[in-house]
Amino acid sequence: MIKPLGSRVLIKMKEGEETTKSGIILAGSAQEKPQIAEIIEVGPGEMVDGKPETMNVKKGDNVIVSKYAGTEVKYEGTEYMIVKQDDILAIVE
Repeated sequence: MIKPLGSRVLIKMKEGEETTKSGIILAGSAQEKPQIAEIIEVGPGEMVDGKPETMNVKKGDNVIVSKYAGTEVKYEGTEYMIVKQDDILAIVE
């Protein structure tokens, strides 16, 4: 299991759209990089000015992440990303 440190979050990207709204199937190179991910694990947060930082996301949340954020990690055949909480732009409800 991967356990992020500090204010980092382990996410798994959702699959990109393979068809357009009109039903046209897109080639792999034409698909947009997905920006919605599921949170797999959340780090404990960091100390900021002597106070513990609150983590605003939790395991299982679906979130929108910054397009070029994070570090890609492959673990036991599955691809994940580790991002800082600051790179998470919104929670999708």
